[in-house]
Amino acid sequence: MPTLDAYAPPGNLDDLDDFGRKAWNTFISNTVDEAIQGPDPQQVLNDSPRLQFYNLTRTNTDTDVRHAPIKWTAFPRVIKITSISDLQRWQRADASRDVQDEYCEWSVIRDGAGKITQVTFTSEGPEYWEILAQTNPGKVLELYQKFISPDARKEDLFSPSGRYEPRNKWNNSTSHGAMHLIQPNNTLGAEIELAAAATIRRVINGQELTTEQELIACSKYGAPERNSDPHIGAGVNALARQKADISLADPVGLYFDDLSTDGWETPDGSDPKSYWTYLRGDSEHRVRAVYEVPPDKGFGVGDITIGGRTIEFGAQIADFITIRLTGIACRFGDSTVPPQIACKEFSAVDMREESFNAAAFSSSGRFLDPRPTLSYRSSRVS
Repeated sequence: MPTLDAYAPPGNLDDLDDFGRKAWNTFISNTVDEAIQGPDPQQVLNDSPRLQFYNLTRTNTDTDVRHAPIKWTAFPRVIKITSISDLQRWQRADASRDVQDEYCEWSVIRDGAGKITQVTFTSEGPEYWEILAQTNPGKVLELYQKFISPDARKEDLFSPSGRYEPRNKWNNSTSHGAMHLIQPNNTLGAEIELAAAATIRRVINGQELTTEQELIACSKYGAPERNSDPHIGAGVNALARQKADISLADPVGLYFDDLSTDGWETPDGSDPKSYWTYLRGDSEHRVRAVYEVPPDKGFGVGDITIGGRTIEFGAQIADFITIRLTGIACRFGDSTVPPQIACKEFSAVDMREESFNAAAFSSSGRFLDPRPTLSYRSSRVS
C-alpha cells in the first residue's frame, strides 16, 4: 500500500473546506511525528524515540497489514472505583464533564418533572473544532444551531477577539449540550501520544512486560485507573512485541463502537436499542450519538429500565457504551528496534509533577491525569 496522501478528518466529516483539510492533515501529521520523536532524552529517560510507530503520510503500509480495534467502556472507571454505590457513581458522573474521561462525554435533557427525555454523547476531539473554527467559523455556528440549540449565537461561541471558546455556554455542562470533548485529557493528541509510547517494548530484569498494569506502570503513558489507557497501551504493545511497525488507522479519532442493551426493557416491549441513533461520522466512524424515544411512542427515556431500574442518569447508559480506536500494524517480524531495559524516568521537576498528578483528586472527585496532553493551539492556522 502506498503512503497516504493526507490524513482525513475524524469520522470522514465533511465540515472542513480545502484549506481546513490541509490544516487538519498538517496537525495530525505533525503530532504523529512529535510522538515518534518522543520527549527530550535529556529530561525523560528510556522513552524515545518510538521507532516502531510511523506516519502514514511518510511511510508506506505493507501488504501484511492488520487492523486492531481496541475497545473500552465509556463510563469513567476512576469514578466507579472511588464511589460507594451505583447511585453515587451515576450522580458523580452526571454532575460534571470534567470527570467523563474515557473519551466520551454526555449531556442530559429532562422534562418539567425531571424525567430524562434525551441523552447526547460525543467522542469528537477538541482539536478538530479548533481548526474548523479557524478556517470556517460560520460552519461552527451552523453545527451548534443544528445539534445543540437554534438559540446559539456567534458571541456565545467566540471571544470578542474572535477566538473559539471550547468551553462555551452550549458545551460546558451536562445539561446544556455536548458538542465535542472538553475534559482536559480527552484529546486526539493524548490518543496519539499514548499509542506511540506504548510501542516501546520493555524488558526488565530479563523479563518482557506484557500485562496492562505492569506496562502502564513502567512506561507511564496514562492513568492506570482508567478503562481506556491501560487497555489501549496493552493492545498496542502486543503488536509491538510481534516486531511490527504500528500506527493509528486513518481517519485518526475516537469512535463509538456499540451500545449493548442486554437487560433493558421498554414499557411497550419495543427494542430499546432502536432509540440509539448516530448523528455524525460515517458508518464505520461514529462520533456523535443520541438516546431518545420519539414523542409518538407515549413514553420517554426515563421510563425505560436497565436491570429493573428506571434510567435516571445519562451515566447508566454510558455503562453500556463502548468506545474504540483502531491501530494498524505491518511488517511483522521485521522490526530490529531493541526493547528498553529500564522504565521511563523523569527529571526531578517532571517526577514531582507526575507524582502529584497521579495522586491528586479535587473535592469534586476529579482525577488529574498524568497523560501528556498535546496542545492543538500549537498548530494554529495563520
